Amino acid sequence: MLNAILRTTLLAIVGAFFIIATPVASMAKDEIYTNWRGLAIRGYDPVAYFTNNSPIKGSDEYELKWKKATWRFVSADNRKLFEENPERYAPQYGGYCAWAVAQGYTASVDPVNAWKIVDGKLYLNYDVEVQMKWVKDIPGFIAKGDANWPGVLD
Repeated sequence: MLNAILRTTLLAIVGAFFIIATPVASMAKDEIYTNWRGLAIRGYDPVAYFTNNSPIKGSDEYELKWKKATWRFVSADNRKLFEENPERYAPQYGGYCAWAVAQGYTASVDPVNAWKIVDGKLYLNYDVEVQMKWVKDIPGFIAKGDANWPGVLD
């Protein structure tokens, strides 16, 4: 009798562990990729990629909330430009890796070393190695990414 109780208890504990430990496939990802602090592009100014042709870390003095993410800027002017037209400056695919989205999933990005502006739009990649794959067929990967977006968030 004691063995049956122990076995039942053990099965219940193991079952509960698997329920808790198993990720829920239906959990959607946020529309904008953010770091653990809620910062889009890890705190880099999205406007600076266009105006300075380089990533520049934004300041908490010039923050803006957009699509549940905190965006940082180097100046009030850059914040105003973004606020007036966020779709113009925000990275494509919510700031997730463009190559990953083309492959049908999402991944984080390296906003300092793996970025590119194509046809007036900012694309980010996981790292330089992944970006080297992406640049081999940018139009093809953009077409695939556009077809997969935003479905990869589900």
